[in-house]
Amino acid sequence: MNYVDLKNWNRIQHFNHFKSLKDPFFALTVPVDVTVAYKKAKTEKVSFFAVYLHACLKALNAIENFRYRIHDDKVAIYDVIHASATIAREDHTFGFSFIEYATNFKTFYSNFKNEKERIATSNTLFPPKNVDNCMYCSALPWVSFTSQKEPNAGIVNDSIPKFAFGKMVKEGNRLKMPVGITVNHALVDGYHVGLFFKEFQSQLDKNN
Repeated sequence: MNYVDLKNWNRIQHFNHFKSLKDPFFALTVPVDVTVAYKKAKTEKVSFFAVYLHACLKALNAIENFRYRIHDDKVAIYDVIHASATIAREDHTFGFSFIEYATNFKTFYSNFKNEKERIATSNTLFPPKNVDNCMYCSALPWVSFTSQKEPNAGIVNDSIPKFAFGKMVKEGNRLKMPVGITVNHALVDGYHVGLFFKEFQSQLDKNN
């Protein structure tokens, strides 16, 4: 982990301004094409959620601003970002997971399955590991939404990106899925969100 050189950072004024706001977050919802990713999951008999979550993490890790976290008055740059996803239980409750990221899907999928099993066989809400070099996400496969709002704990300097993945809908011969994203404007601008969705779509379209 390193730290941003704030004295020479071209976003220092933006950082100071948005960091001072009571609510520095902005959010939007974007439909992504999951046709290839869904077909891949079905062909390989793996979790579709794991496939698109891995693609999401690949995109996040490729863009430096999504690896920034606010530590007091400093901005940390993490080497890697993991996933803390809500995973459902059969009794319709859920647990928060901590899924370690790996560039290799097989390794990541093994990490995912281990966390899924841990949550299925326990009634605890929180994972054994809790760090800020992660992203938070939830899947809502029951509804296809056009906007969403994340819970706000009111934590000072909260800078973890938050995602919500909705129900797929068919448009012609393509499958689209709404993806809600919430980010701290002190670290991430619309430009970076645009870079993320471009890379996310590229990863979703890979068939290997």
